[in-house]
Amino acid sequence: MAIDAVIFDWGGTLTPWHDIDLFSQWYVYAEIYDPPNARALAQQLFDAEADRWRLQRDSSGAMSTGALDSIFINLGIDTRSAAHLSALSNYLDFWAPHTLADPQASELLQQLRADGLAIGVLSNTLWPRVHHQEVFERDELAHLIDAACYTSEMDVAKPHREAFMSITAQLEVAPEQCVFVGDRIWDDIFGAQEIGMRAIWIPHSRVPSEQIPDGDAIPDAIANELIEVLGIVRQWRSV
Repeated sequence: MAIDAVIFDWGGTLTPWHDIDLFSQWYVYAEIYDPPNARALAQQLFDAEADRWRLQRDSSGAMSTGALDSIFINLGIDTRSAAHLSALSNYLDFWAPHTLADPQASELLQQLRADGLAIGVLSNTLWPRVHHQEVFERDELAHLIDAACYTSEMDVAKPHREAFMSITAQLEVAPEQCVFVGDRIWDDIFGAQEIGMRAIWIPHSRVPSEQIPDGDAIPDAIANELIEVLGIVRQWRSV
């Protein structure tokens, strides 16, 4: 079947993988929201996030992590308060340098669109849509993306088939008409192939062992640089 769309994971794919001290992301939030108890609150936030990702992994995506706000609310944080909004800004400032797009992303997406392909994004994420949209607008990619689905808005997550079906529905294409590009063998490659997509693996991410479930998959192709996706897709379309 013809290829009509290319769908990308976000972190580790369109955005290069960064090794990050995940406790620190929460500490920069907590030191603004509750300075006297910053370390204890940061640990609570860290543990709550870890529990969400563990549940998503152990359920093979049948349960998503939910939204970022739900973590705060479950810990009794007033998400409408000035203290929270200030702390959240600090949290996002922490992440800003780690969310910059791959330098090859803009050229790749432009070339794929010039070839007549639709572009989608499907990300396992806690972040709300607005945060991702701000990142794509900052990096001048927003206008190159036809549809985006975030598991923070879903009941499921990759590798669950319904997560992948959500983005194909948005793009109005069949799974067999799609190529998926991702950095995680289980979440991205296995999940995409299970519903009939061809899958390209970006192998640079050092995914923590606790985030890798049992199971394996063999990608249809490997791109050692993001721009190599263009040649792979063009080759498949020419056959």
